[in-house]
Amino acid sequence: MNVEVVEYNKQWTVLFEDEALKIRKILGKELIDVHHIGSTAVENLMAKPIIDIMPVVKEISRVDNYNSKFEDLGYEVMGEFGMAGRRYFRKGSSRRTHQIHIFEESNSKDIERHIAVRDYLREHPLEAFEYGQLKSRLAASFPTDIISYMDGKDSYVKELEIKALRWYGRLQNK
Repeated sequence: MNVEVVEYNKQWTVLFEDEALKIRKILGKELIDVHHIGSTAVENLMAKPIIDIMPVVKEISRVDNYNSKFEDLGYEVMGEFGMAGRRYFRKGSSRRTHQIHIFEESNSKDIERHIAVRDYLREHPLEAFEYGQLKSRLAASFPTDIISYMDGKDSYVKELEIKALRWYGRLQNK
């Protein structure tokens, strides 16, 4: 998979909304909410042009009943894909366009982690800029090596997540 990091594109919000509507139709009453997460959800943040979507559902095991409907939309069904309690779907094989990370509403840890990082970066533009610069440098260094790209940002992302959760927790306790 090629690693491409590009300038923020306002169209990403539209692409999220279009896909969220389709997800709402598929999951129906099982769905609680759909969140735009990841770097494409943060204005002015450089990102890989892949829309990350996080639906929250009542019961995670029921999501498996909708696999064929996600396949009809062009998604590859990946199951938990290394994260217990998640259902992961990806669209676009070598040129990925969307990723869906579905969590059960009781999985507040993973849901909060994703929302905290997104909201923290939205509220801290300097941090978002620095993160975008790191991603851009890594993409230039590893244009065809997604593993090295991910490894290169791993420690930064872990630190970012800790800061974001601390910040988010303070907001929630006000």
